[in-house]
Amino acid sequence: MVKVLFVCMGNICRSPAAEAVFRALVEKSGLAQHIVIDSAGTHDYHVGQPPDERMQHAALQRGYDMSMLRGRQVEVQDFSRFDYVLAMDMANLGILHRLCPQPQRACLGLFMEYAQQHQQREVPDPYYGGVEGFERVLDMVEDAAQGLLNHLQKESGQTGS
Repeated sequence: MVKVLFVCMGNICRSPAAEAVFRALVEKSGLAQHIVIDSAGTHDYHVGQPPDERMQHAALQRGYDMSMLRGRQVEVQDFSRFDYVLAMDMANLGILHRLCPQPQRACLGLFMEYAQQHQQREVPDPYYGGVEGFERVLDMVEDAAQGLLNHLQKESGQTGS
């Protein structure tokens, strides 16, 4: 069982999008029983709230339902619970490094390190922008999610059904 946690600042745009996209890919590949997926924020601004309506709308247009997701904040226990704690940007990765106990820092990384077609290392926060920002985030997230799934399949030797 591999456990993956996606992290952004408020857990209402980027990280829940990554959770929804990655979950859909994992389910499609037949590996849902082998991969646990969650998302969280480094800040507590939106704990208990659903993802941003604009993000939900953009995701739903691509077939990703985020309506059941609710914001939560990263907890220290997450670093021992998850094999991969993947930040959307350097600022949040820095916060995770400060929160994470030294022995567990190997689980930390940037989500975009798994992207195959995008060169950017960070997923930009679309919160204060227009519709095109949410579409761009989804493009990047789909790319990195597929790369992450490919990585996990290679590591485990599983190819799904």
